[in-house]
Amino acid sequence: MWVKLCCLLLYFLALFVLARVFEAVAWYESGFLATQLVDPVALSFRKLRTILECRGLGHSGLPEKKDVRELVEKSGDLMEGELYSALKEEEASESVSSTNFSGEMHFYELVEDTKDGIWLVQVIANDRSPLVGKVHWEKMVKKVSRFGIRTGTFNCSSDPRYCRRRGWLKSTLIMSVPQTSTSKGKVMLKEYSGRKIEVEHIFKWITAHAASRIKTIYNSEHLKEEWNKSDQYHVKIYLFANLDQPPAFFSALSVKFTGRVEFIFVNVENWDNKSYMAEIGVYKTPSYILRTPEGIYRYGNNTGEFISLRAMDSFLRSLQPEVNDLFVLSLVLVNLMAWMDLFITQGATIKRFVVLISTLGTYNSLLIISWLPVLGFLQLPYLDSFYEYSLKLFRYSNTTTLASWVRADWMFYSSHPALFLSTYLGHGLLIDYFEKKRRRNNNTDEVNANNLEWLSSLWDWYTSYLFHPIASFQHFPFDSDWDEDPDLFLERLAFPDLWLHPLIPTDYIKNLPMWRFKCLGVHSDEEMLETFQDSESDSDSENKEVFSSEKEVSEDDDLNTFHSCSEGEPRCGAETCSCANKYCHHEPYERKARSYGSYSTMGDMEPDWSAWPSDMLHCTECVVCLENFANGCLLMGLPCGHVFHQNCIVMWLAGGRHCCPVCRWASYKKKQPYTHPQPLSSDAPS
Repeated sequence: MWVKLCCLLLYFLALFVLARVFEAVAWYESGFLATQLVDPVALSFRKLRTILECRGLGHSGLPEKKDVRELVEKSGDLMEGELYSALKEEEASESVSSTNFSGEMHFYELVEDTKDGIWLVQVIANDRSPLVGKVHWEKMVKKVSRFGIRTGTFNCSSDPRYCRRRGWLKSTLIMSVPQTSTSKGKVMLKEYSGRKIEVEHIFKWITAHAASRIKTIYNSEHLKEEWNKSDQYHVKIYLFANLDQPPAFFSALSVKFTGRVEFIFVNVENWDNKSYMAEIGVYKTPSYILRTPEGIYRYGNNTGEFISLRAMDSFLRSLQPEVNDLFVLSLVLVNLMAWMDLFITQGATIKRFVVLISTLGTYNSLLIISWLPVLGFLQLPYLDSFYEYSLKLFRYSNTTTLASWVRADWMFYSSHPALFLSTYLGHGLLIDYFEKKRRRNNNTDEVNANNLEWLSSLWDWYTSYLFHPIASFQHFPFDSDWDEDPDLFLERLAFPDLWLHPLIPTDYIKNLPMWRFKCLGVHSDEEMLETFQDSESDSDSENKEVFSSEKEVSEDDDLNTFHSCSEGEPRCGAETCSCANKYCHHEPYERKARSYGSYSTMGDMEPDWSAWPSDMLHCTECVVCLENFANGCLLMGLPCGHVFHQNCIVMWLAGGRHCCPVCRWASYKKKQPYTHPQPLSSDAPS
């Protein structure tokens, strides 16, 4: 998880640097930045009209370019970034969808139950033509959708009883606006009563009703009273302008932020005395002033703070967010982090997508579960102070220059989704490249696995955990009340070749005991080599005779031991342990019984049994490789008590043979520990 989080933070840093590179390239090619002011005099009539339409100011009665330019100047300063966004939005010929209501309940759920938005609905009466034609209605939908106003069509033929109850006996236009200034208040439906069925007249009717919800100040005394008043609103935004009514984007935002931010329009058109404006820090008009308990903030001075609906919406959301805004942000971040698993995971393609689906499900489930107690805590009354301090922290952090850069980058990448996705894909491919290179350096085999191999291993893993005891959960050694495992008896009674042999995880091998084989009184290698060279010529013939005689005795005893162990008794293997009476009866080395293989390479040296675990059988030869234990070699024991070379038994177990090579006891199951018999004091050494 932390690796994916670091990768996501690195990706956001790359996006931030890339945005600065784009700004530098734009400045190099055009010679201006996005925050640079534009002189409206140098713009054409079409560009000026586009700016007014984006801000939501009517210009139908202004045929002259001079009047249009003055209206642009009265509504606010124009920046290069706002001009670029407005022209791009006009060139984009995207069709905006409109809702078709199926009946009363559908209309109630979307229109009357929506408390934080504006709806424009065209009602078509029975056997009547619509009030606005199809061409004008499409223009109307595209025009009002810029300001977050949703549109729809209600045909009375689908629910005539509801139309008669509402009094919609003729085709008309219905506008829904929140009636109160509180969040989730009642909705008021208004019917268009104008005679002119034109787009501009209908738009003026919409903006006039939306602007009526904004508090308007016409003199300095009223401004002074409002400025010093303390009420439920901690965040207020003032528009000081010489306009008849506020722009449509300002009115639309007042509806969207109902109950969170108070919007106030100060009309300074007929003001003679503006001294109080200078006292509160307003020296020019138009000005957008944000009033918070922490102080005054002038909107439009930092990067990305344009006079548009989208820019001011992101600005106010960062200052006064809702719980839903934070949830959506966390949802986006968690899913972006989860998708990093597609590139971090190495191996088969199917494996990548299986891991991705699992990660997406896990992360989203944990996110929803973690949000439930948070929502419950926010409802508690004694957490109001915590909520206020959190909002104060948001206001302090989001009025900085760095926060304005982040908001500008967010608007840029959200308006260019193809660039955002391509950079995310490129970042993921780089992560995949470096991760694959790292695992190849570590000699990881899963990098080269194909889809068929991975599916086969997945099926083996599933069947092994489904039909076999989970060995990874059984830590050896462990204590249990079972002295004998009943599963072993059932396995021996059954026919194993008729059953599927599931793959058992090999992680239990690391819990098996390991130690070094040591001999008592062993000299250094140089002394042993010198002694061996001096006596080699004298004892060559004698050693050959002794070796041949011992080999014959060893083979005879090995054959007898094999026959005795095959009858059901556990054996130590040929030439490994002290055996007597043709059965594997382990005796202590204090007795001078002959131990096969114990003196073939070490002479009269006796092994140091104190270094052995108490539950391991005393042997001096590995039955896997049929070689004696050398001094200092690494040994490993199984739960049954038999001992082998560590490399030999690991290769045996990793090959799928999860049992002892001697007694066939399961290598991952506990067995009653072996206790060495104590020699009797009356026994005479043989």
